[in-house]
Amino acid sequence: MKTFDPGNEPEILATYGRDGYVAFEGFLDRETIAAALGKIADIREGRIGGIPDDRIYFEDPADRSTLKQVQELFKWDKLFERLMFEGRARRLAEILLQDEAVGRNMQYFNKPPLVGQPTPPHQDGYYFMLKPCVAVTMWLALEPVDEETGCVRYLEGSHKAGIQPHERTQTIGFSQQVSDFDGLRGSYPERAFPAAPGTLLAHDARTVHFAGGNQSHSRTRQALGFIYYAKRAREDQAAHAAYQAKLAEDLRERGAL
Repeated sequence: MKTFDPGNEPEILATYGRDGYVAFEGFLDRETIAAALGKIADIREGRIGGIPDDRIYFEDPADRSTLKQVQELFKWDKLFERLMFEGRARRLAEILLQDEAVGRNMQYFNKPPLVGQPTPPHQDGYYFMLKPCVAVTMWLALEPVDEETGCVRYLEGSHKAGIQPHERTQTIGFSQQVSDFDGLRGSYPERAFPAAPGTLLAHDARTVHFAGGNQSHSRTRQALGFIYYAKRAREDQAAHAAYQAKLAEDLRERGAL
């Protein structure tokens, strides 16, 4: 795993085009990681408020310590706004997309000890509903992540197969999964990515990825996610709005909001 150097653009693009992802160690410094974790604690404890129910998810809505996801982090604090729109993540996105990078979402992800559920195999592009599907998702570890806590796993090269059919799941925050995952799994090598704090993974929106649940009795699995669309990509806004409305309705029926 290498460090990020914009001067290595040809090598970065070659790896990304071949594998459907790239990985960099030390992408975010320790001081910024500590500041981000402090802001997340403020959100979890309610010291940063105003976040709508459909933008924040808990494994157990009655227990704030089970905070699972926060959507659109850049709207709730200036630190996350800077990381999204002014930092190295956007520069990397411009390299990978070969276009102006349009920041769409910044997310907090966690798998609390023992209750953190597996992330089903999926393609982000299925949710994005873009034509053409030119987008990149980044995942950045805020603390050590390994097999026990549920590291990210890729089907290497699966982006070349295009967007696959998906079906509903019961996993909060990940409502869809690849329908024929077993078939794809037999066609592409699987790669797991244990990560140190500050490690960043960036993948094509068509790359199939997934993660195990958190089997640890005491460790969390906290990370940030960044989503950038290429300027040339166009979103089917009506279809996307309908999907989001149906998702929010489902979550309310299940008591997850």
